[in-house]
Amino acid sequence: MHFITHPEVVIDPEVEVPRWVLTPRGIARMRALAAEPEMADLGSVWASTEAKAIEGAGILAARFGLPVGVHAGLGENDRSGTGYLPEAEFQRVADAFFANPEQSIRGWERAVDAQARIVAAVTDVLAQSPPGPVAVVAHGGVGALLRAHLAGAPIARSWDQPGAGCRFVMREGHPPGDWIRLPEG
Repeated sequence: MHFITHPEVVIDPEVEVPRWVLTPRGIARMRALAAEPEMADLGSVWASTEAKAIEGAGILAARFGLPVGVHAGLGENDRSGTGYLPEAEFQRVADAFFANPEQSIRGWERAVDAQARIVAAVTDVLAQSPPGPVAVVAHGGVGALLRAHLAGAPIARSWDQPGAGCRFVMREGHPPGDWIRLPEG
């Protein structure tokens, strides 16, 4: 399975975060990913319910004439307790989220709960998918939580992606692959 995090988004404090869309650069990067040889034999494409993930998944799926499956469990950790935060403040709260996985930081979903949710969602997606490689377009926070789970490691920020728009490969019975940045478009 290819776990892909959405690339750059249009940040608009007046719009709810789940409704943010990809920037032109983000769209170009998803198109470049769709052209990569590793994506050529996809059997299914899935996304969270967030606009940016659905948009990214749609770019991949369209290249191969596939539908996009949508699964609510693939969503980013629920941050509705704070809504939009300026970048520096967001990073401080995200650090606390990973450092205190059993606590709700400023009303955010607890990391342990988000991890259980993403693991269950990926398990469900794989069970529902036809044979062949699966692509999931989702989010960095839950991607980090999934990678920690797959590695049998504690939740930590060190599992997080190095920047927006990355992916890793998940193979049954193997530790998760490293984050790979999406190509530039």
